[in-house]
Amino acid sequence: MFKDLEDLYEFADKAVADVRERYSQEVRCKKGCTDCCYAVFDVSLIEALYIRQYFDSLDRKQRRAALNIAKKAIKSWDQLATAKTDLSLARIRCPLLADSGECICYKTRPINCRTYGIPTVIGNKSHVCGLSGFEKRKTYPALNLEPLQMRLYELSVALEGNERGKKRWPVAAILLS
Repeated sequence: MFKDLEDLYEFADKAVADVRERYSQEVRCKKGCTDCCYAVFDVSLIEALYIRQYFDSLDRKQRRAALNIAKKAIKSWDQLATAKTDLSLARIRCPLLADSGECICYKTRPINCRTYGIPTVIGNKSHVCGLSGFEKRKTYPALNLEPLQMRLYELSVALEGNERGKKRWPVAAILLS
């Protein structure tokens, strides 16, 4: 069921590895850096199901800790939605971020997590991690996320149909459902 998603993730991981190899000083992602774990975004249905399947296999203690964080995160998410806040400026701790600073579902992390530390573009708008060494007004290759997001949409719709397949969820909602 998840083979096409895993292939897409492999493509994204290779693209990130290529940028990391070519711009090793600028890509500053490393174990223990959790900046992306506070970025506010939602995920596709296929990603939600993939994360949830893996999450359900974790031990009870890890799941309970994540669910406690998820309850707080979903309240923050709802407040942001009500206030119509610019989500790119908001910060909410991902419930999959353990107190140790590691992602408990790293293997199944979504596309946004996988590509966070390199220059990306979506909707003709470029994005890059604020902790990276990529300089403003300098040109770098950017990973176009639009085709990747479109593929996630297609996989989601193929799996569950248009009505449910087009929806997106915050990670906290996935865990609490």
